[in-house]
Amino acid sequence: MRKIIFIGAVICTLAANSYAQQAPHDTTYNFTIQDCVNYAYQHQHDVANAALDVKSAEYKVKETVGQGLPQISGSASFQDYVKSPTVLFPDFVTPLVYGVLHNEGVKDGSGNLIQIPTSSGLQPVNFTQKYNSSLGVTVSQILFDPNYIVGLQARKTYKQLYERSYIRSQIETNVSVTKAYYQVLVSVENLRVLEADLAQLKQQKDETIARNKQGFVEMVDVDRITLQYNTLVTNRENTNRLLILNYQLLKFQMGMPINAPLLLKDKLENVQLDGGVADTTTDTIAYRNRIEYSLLETQKRLNEYDLKSKKAQFLPKLLANGSYSPSYQSNSFSDLYSTNFPSAYIGLSLTVPIFTGGQHLNQVRQSQITVYKAQNDLDNMKNTVLLQINEARTAYINGLQTLNNQKKNQDLAQEVLRVSKIKYEQGVGSSIEVTQAQAALQDADNQYIQGLYNALVSKVDLDQAYGRIK
Repeated sequence: MRKIIFIGAVICTLAANSYAQQAPHDTTYNFTIQDCVNYAYQHQHDVANAALDVKSAEYKVKETVGQGLPQISGSASFQDYVKSPTVLFPDFVTPLVYGVLHNEGVKDGSGNLIQIPTSSGLQPVNFTQKYNSSLGVTVSQILFDPNYIVGLQARKTYKQLYERSYIRSQIETNVSVTKAYYQVLVSVENLRVLEADLAQLKQQKDETIARNKQGFVEMVDVDRITLQYNTLVTNRENTNRLLILNYQLLKFQMGMPINAPLLLKDKLENVQLDGGVADTTTDTIAYRNRIEYSLLETQKRLNEYDLKSKKAQFLPKLLANGSYSPSYQSNSFSDLYSTNFPSAYIGLSLTVPIFTGGQHLNQVRQSQITVYKAQNDLDNMKNTVLLQINEARTAYINGLQTLNNQKKNQDLAQEVLRVSKIKYEQGVGSSIEVTQAQAALQDADNQYIQGLYNALVSKVDLDQAYGRIK
């Protein structure tokens, strides 16, 4: 039942991909992060190929099992000898006939006793009928083959390797889609902050222009704030274009046509950035949660089965076989199949390796080295995972602290700008002070946006390092 469901899922995936590429994009998708991830599991290129690899592995397992079933083959042949093959044989008949006549005292036409010829030379003999045909059935069955036994033992592990590769593709896709989703959310937040800054700066620019007309401020103050406003407008336009590109990148990571309409349900406030997810204690067995470690374990087991297969080459192989073949011969085509001359046999075939020039022994040694290397890879993966966890945990904690600090700086910059504007309006401050405060706010906003994205990405990396993404 599970196999039927899997086949159906693969067919639906391929059909959906085909439809998505051909159908008009008149459906607007409104997705959460999990919706995007689920969509990617069904449409993303690497995930779809990994699913097909799993299906291919199932067929490979069936192929291995089929090698131990009876192997039956049939054959048929027909020959029309336009020129029949001829063989030269010594003439045994003529001396025999003349010997009988001589012994009976038969005389020739001259009245002389017939003599036995000393040699009659070679005579052409034809053993082949003009028309020949044969049918045949051959059956063989493995009775004992160490390589086949090892293949049966390894078949589940072989399939498991591709199943875990499929899971790895899903995890990698999950990470890519989640990061792309966060990038869009951060771009939206960046655009919102820019719009707020623009609205505030436009109001300040209009007030400055009005005060200039009243003669309270110089024209240089108008030029200074106009320059700042124009720069912010350009930043907003650039951010708008980047937002469109980030949407396209997200859809690409999902396996969705980049022109398809997509809206995001989740908001930044829905994302929980909790420092508690970064465990302060070191998990010494966290590597077991990583799919990369599981893949290496599976590969090591396959290498061990390969070593067993190489060692099995020193053992004998026993096959049972049999054949039945009727043959037909005639000089007349119409009578060809009127009579048959069948042949049949059953037997055993035993193959015992005696000396192979050291090939098998060296193959065993090579496979043994491969197993050693696989164990080294496993040991190294343990250290690698531990290092990745420590790096991700440090990056996440630092990212949270940086984000909190940038948020405080953003609030402070907003307050400094508010005070500078009040002082400037009351005549106790300069326009340069206001411009500098405005620039400081924009810089604080940029730092906050960058810190926000870094914190979100480091959270994804932390979950991946701990093996929490399933």
